[in-house]
Amino acid sequence: MQYKDYYQILGVEREAALPEIKKAYRKLARKYHPDISKEPDAEARMKDVNEAYAVLSDTEKRAAYDQLGRGYRSGQEFHPPPNWDAGFEFSSGDAGDFGDFFSQLFGRMGAGRRGGPFEAQAGGFRAQGDDHHAKVLLDVEDAFRGASRQISLRVPTMDADGRVVLNNRTLNVKIPKGVYEGQIIRLAGQGAPGLGGGKAGDLLLEVHFNPHPRFRVDGSNLHMSLPVAPWEAALGGVVTINLFDSELKVRIPQGLQSGQQLRLRGKGIPCATPGDLLLDIQIVLPPANSDKAKQLYETMARELAFDPRASHRS
Repeated sequence: MQYKDYYQILGVEREAALPEIKKAYRKLARKYHPDISKEPDAEARMKDVNEAYAVLSDTEKRAAYDQLGRGYRSGQEFHPPPNWDAGFEFSSGDAGDFGDFFSQLFGRMGAGRRGGPFEAQAGGFRAQGDDHHAKVLLDVEDAFRGASRQISLRVPTMDADGRVVLNNRTLNVKIPKGVYEGQIIRLAGQGAPGLGGGKAGDLLLEVHFNPHPRFRVDGSNLHMSLPVAPWEAALGGVVTINLFDSELKVRIPQGLQSGQQLRLRGKGIPCATPGDLLLDIQIVLPPANSDKAKQLYETMARELAFDPRASHRS
């Protein structure tokens, strides 16, 4: 995917205020609108201009784009890093219908609700505030133990000059045991304020997990690499693994091979329907770093007559 420099497309500086961005957009819209333009590539150019304006005129999208794209040039190969948008608080809204670059960055920014219910009253109306959405990163241990966490969110706003500023707000959040990848934690009343005394919207926290040295989370399932000695794999047996606050006895079937997978049902994330623990088998050879070890390997090579590449020659 190629990086798009929205500032270059509109012909404005990165520090441009909203009025400058609107002025540049109107000028380019008059130039490239397909109904009036004589330019041969007017339709494609107008699509780029609309896409750039959709981002740079939106406080939240612009704040995220600015943080993500510094140091990139237009047309440069670009892949957004995992969880790049974690910690940003977004309101709901239309994610637009533009190209791959826009969709990769902002395709998930419509998770909240826009325009809550309202009711007319004498002298005015009351409307519920919008829901807000934020992705948060937790530790895998939190899913097994539950936790209380202090979470900091960056909230983009527009200052009086039409420039984007990032404000921080901190929340104390109770993480329920059994929370899984992609689950939404709803914090009532922590979204946008209502109008005319209407209820505030909610804040929807989308759960994701920090990388862990031993486990990889996939929804409610856990993946783990399990080192196995050659004799354990050949003869079978029982090994013990640590799973946070508990120990599991795992039966190794005889003749297990590297690359095979064992599934322990119900031993993954302990949610309402517990996930599974999937063990990816890795056979680890002891080093031949002593005379005794070398003799054992030489005996195996001589007496087992084992050819691991026999199938390659058949």
